[in-house]
Amino acid sequence: MKLIVDIGNTLIKAAVFNEDNLEKSFEFGNEEQFTSEKIISTYNIEYCLISSVKTDADRLISHLKKQCSVHLFTAQTPLPIKNSYTSPETLGSDRLAAAAGASALYPNKNVLVIDAGTCIKYNFISDSNEFVGGAISPGLQMRFKALNTFTARLPLLNLNESFLILIGTSTNDNILSGVQTGIIAEVDGIIDQYKSLYNNLTVVITGGDFNFFVKRLKNSIFADQFLILKGLNKILDNLIDAK
Repeated sequence: MKLIVDIGNTLIKAAVFNEDNLEKSFEFGNEEQFTSEKIISTYNIEYCLISSVKTDADRLISHLKKQCSVHLFTAQTPLPIKNSYTSPETLGSDRLAAAAGASALYPNKNVLVIDAGTCIKYNFISDSNEFVGGAISPGLQMRFKALNTFTARLPLLNLNESFLILIGTSTNDNILSGVQTGIIAEVDGIIDQYKSLYNNLTVVITGGDFNFFVKRLKNSIFADQFLILKGLNKILDNLIDAK
């Protein structure tokens, strides 16, 4: 059995895999919650891959190394896809994992992966299974916080799933329309641009806010909330096979 651990900006996500089958997934708010779950002993974990966007995960890594064979996902980790990014040392591991997952699920196809979380990351994988790059823009909560932080009087609002108004008639409605309607227009517009460049484009959305977009985008998309974990599992398989 294998354990995948994805340490993000907000949550620690983990999944137990039996070969390609995702047996169990977890979400934790901090390291203490993760370690109290005793995943390693419960699921008889042999191999573990850790991906982290943080630089202070040493204690958790040390905890896992005492119990199983641990691999860290870095810029030097061998990949099951070609990486053509021109500055790989600055590339987030979550973006490469999303690309690896998409390539495994949709081999030899042009795939646009949209990871809708703290940031919105657009990741393009060509039909030759090559990660090319994409774009990064602020996510939903970051946009709400930016309007409050960088102005003197605009309030801090949160996502309102039921809000569908285009023309707001109050300040709160204007903010909700600007953030929520605007972000949908952005994502749909970028998908349209990719479709104009690549025939038979497959679009996959993942990330913490994927449900918000699935309900609202006009473009046809696939949704997979576990895409990054599946990609990390493929990367771990590649490491194990290389031994």
